[in-house]
Amino acid sequence: MNQTPTSTPPTGYAHNGDVRIAYEDLGGSGGEPLLLVMGSAVTRFWWPEGLVAELIGLGFHVVSFDNRDSGQSTHFPAAPAKPVTALFRKEVPAYTGEDVADDAVAVLDAVGWESTHLFGHSNGGLRAQRIALRHPARVRSLAVSAAVSSDAGRMKLLRYIHFGFVAKMARLRFPETREGDLAMGLAVSRALASPGYPFDEAEALSRIEKDERSSVRDPNTMGRQLGAHWSGPGLDTIEVPTVVLHGDGDQLLRVAAARDLAAAIPGARLVVSPGVGHDIPGPKYGDYAKEVHANAARASARSADAGPAPNPRS
Repeated sequence: MNQTPTSTPPTGYAHNGDVRIAYEDLGGSGGEPLLLVMGSAVTRFWWPEGLVAELIGLGFHVVSFDNRDSGQSTHFPAAPAKPVTALFRKEVPAYTGEDVADDAVAVLDAVGWESTHLFGHSNGGLRAQRIALRHPARVRSLAVSAAVSSDAGRMKLLRYIHFGFVAKMARLRFPETREGDLAMGLAVSRALASPGYPFDEAEALSRIEKDERSSVRDPNTMGRQLGAHWSGPGLDTIEVPTVVLHGDGDQLLRVAAARDLAAAIPGARLVVSPGVGHDIPGPKYGDYAKEVHANAARASARSADAGPAPNPRS
């Protein structure tokens, strides 16, 4: 029987070498495995409970985790790495994209999953692409929202990013207190909220309040995460069913980012939602969950058509 998500599931820890990755089982035991990959600076708590409930209701067993350098996972006291400049630096601030992809596989091993469907949002969508590229045998299907292409070079990134919005976010200042942390998280959530839908302040606060400390206050954390350089294969090698979700009101990334991403992955489906920003608004939880589910069903159908693997001894 499917389980419903709770506000404080027990935290587990996976290990990738010396790096500890915090994760949570959000419910749906016995369903299709689905690993949620969140974006830079924010934590696993920023996945809306309503969206998780929709995914569980469609038959997924859902697990989320904190990326390295965020939440309860290992943090890196590395040299300063500002978010925008980190995208274009040749040197690696702290770790590589390959390291980050391996973190997700450490979570799969910890929960006992041989393979999983992936759903990544924002920079988590970029990470999800790289998990699929580096560990193809561990990934059944790939869903990304509000993400850039792993293949994008520096010039493409310049075309995709709304730098005026980035500058606006960099000017946010709040006291370094618990109240200031909550106010800053709320300001970021409001700025990223979908322009075509009412902003749900109560829902945003329900996520932000779970963080022990501000997940968006330190720009160096985001800089190190964004600066995790990738030297692995290109997107044209992805063979699993893929859906690319994007909002036409995304304040951070132009829709061209999603179009180019979908075009780079063979057979990928592109879904552009009117009025959606760089978040997933409540009224779209069901639609997004159905797209993730339909994409996963394509993987299941493909597996059934392929039949059992041949016995090498026969």
